[in-house]
Parts: sequence; C-alpha cells; structure tokens
Amino acid sequence: MARRNIFQPPLPPDSGSEATQPDSKPRFPNTGAMSGVKSTLRDLSSNAVREIDPSLIDDGGPKDRLNITDADVADLVQSMRAHGQQVPIMVRPLLENPGRYRIVYGRRRLRALKLAGIPAKALIRTLTDEQAILAQGQENSLRLDPSFIEKAIFVTDLTDGGYEQSVVLDALAIDRPMLSRMTKVARTLPLSAVQFIGAAHGIGRRRWEELADLVRDKEIDLEALVASLDEASRTLTSDERFGLLADAALKAGQSDPSQAGAPPALPVLYDGSKIAEIKDTPRSLTIRFARSDQPEFTKWMKEHAETEVLRLYEAWRSATEAD
Repeated sequence: MARRNIFQPPLPPDSGSEATQPDSKPRFPNTGAMSGVKSTLRDLSSNAVREIDPSLIDDGGPKDRLNITDADVADLVQSMRAHGQQVPIMVRPLLENPGRYRIVYGRRRLRALKLAGIPAKALIRTLTDEQAILAQGQENSLRLDPSFIEKAIFVTDLTDGGYEQSVVLDALAIDRPMLSRMTKVARTLPLSAVQFIGAAHGIGRRRWEELADLVRDKEIDLEALVASLDEASRTLTSDERFGLLADAALKAGQSDPSQAGAPPALPVLYDGSKIAEIKDTPRSLTIRFARSDQPEFTKWMKEHAETEVLRLYEAWRSATEAD
C-alpha cells in the first residue's frame, strides 16, 4: 500500500499579518519624522535646478511681454557672459515632443541665454495649461510689472485661447470689469500699431482707452497712420511713440470731412443683439463687425470675408442679369 505523503505545507500567515491585509499600513508611514524626510526629498527634487540647452526650449504659449528684441536684452547678455545666469527660468516638458520644453516664465532670460550661447538654468515643472498661466502671472508680481497694454494683449490671448475666465482673472489678479476694459482695448487697436508703440510703461489705462475709443468712433486706420510715420519715430521712447501716434489719430479724426453731418451707423441686430453696424458716408459704405460685441463671429468673418463678399457679388450679378 502506498504511503501517504505526511509532509504538510506551512500554515499560511496569520490573517491579521501585514502580508495579507489589503489595507495594511506602508512600511514607512506618512507620519512623524519619516513623513518630514519624504516631504523634504520631494521639495528638493521639485526645486532642483537643471541645465538645459536653450535650443530645446520653445518660446510658445501666451506672451505677457511685447517686442522682446536682441537690443532689449543686450545688457542682460553681457551680464550673463560675465557673471552667469543668476535667476533660473521655469519650463515644462512637452509631452508630445519628449526631450523638448516650453517656457513658463523668463522669456527675456531665455532670449539672452540663446544669444549668449550658454546653458539655461531651469526649474522643470509638469504643469497643466492653467497652472502654467497662474505661475506666469504670479512671477510677474516679483519683477517689473507689465504695462497696461501688455496685460491687455495677454488676457485677450488667453481669452481667445479658450482659458476659463476664472483662470485669467486669477493669473493677473484683476476683476471682471477690468478684464472687459482690457479686451475692449486690445481688440480695437491693431496689434501692429501696439507693437510699434511698445510697452509704454508710462501710459496708463485711461489714455489707452481714449485712443481705442477714438479709433473706433472715428473709424481711424491706425495701421495706415503707423506706415505714414518716418523712420526717425522709431528711435523715440515707447511713451513718446504713443504720444506721436495718439496725436496723429486725433488729427485724423478731426480732419475727416466724411464725418461732418454723416448719419449715425445703423445697427444690424439678431435676436436683439448687435452683430454689426452699417455706416453710409459720401466716401464709402462700411460694414463694421465689433470685436467687443461679437468676438467669435468677427473672427469667423475675418477668415471668410473674401469668400462671403464674392458670394454676395455673384448673387448681385445674377439678380441684375435676371432683371
């Protein structure tokens, strides 16, 4: 008769032991001294500054500065070559392009580093778009505050880019009425004219709003005025360029004979909302789509204006030929 195997496997661990408990505590609990050590290690890793080739850093995303040129950072380049980079920039990894990064803040420093040909000292953070915008806005409070028009362009880019209004408000520490004022100015003044003027730190909100109101009410072609200025105007300071262009706009508005006795603009309404206005003057028939009233529709019209005008022209030709 075959012998029975009398070997018995070892008993399983006690049901109360750490090995079988699904909710067992970790070996090093998140309390007391060990928690402090782990937190410190995380902080050290988070705040570690790495050196990155500046060519691997993209200068994309919403910009809170106007016209950063090589001349603007010439002194910074010399300082970096002599003393190195003293303050790190912040970047975030591009998940869709491993090995590359996008600037969060420090655009002037990044441009100077590229010109100086030295590695960039950078804090690397994995951030969402919203977190990056908040970090960018908070860092602004620690350095030269952007001018009104720089903030206006910045918040308008964020709004047009689909960011939640609450994120935009928190990033720049502004309220809704100020956001409305900023976007109104930024959407009224052509970007090329704003870039010609520059940051204009000495020009406050009121004067920018007055210029925007003048351009809108008198239908002034600010881009044409910029083109008419001589090359010497570009050697003026940013504040002086604002004054020069504002004076030219005021003069253009006062000397336009088509405005004398002209009938008021006729609004085009849809469900009670103004989507455009038609102005008939001796010189022209103008249909104006206000960015402040219907920003999305105005953007669509800008992209499809030629197609739609040609369609209307063909419809007019067909109607006149039928008659």
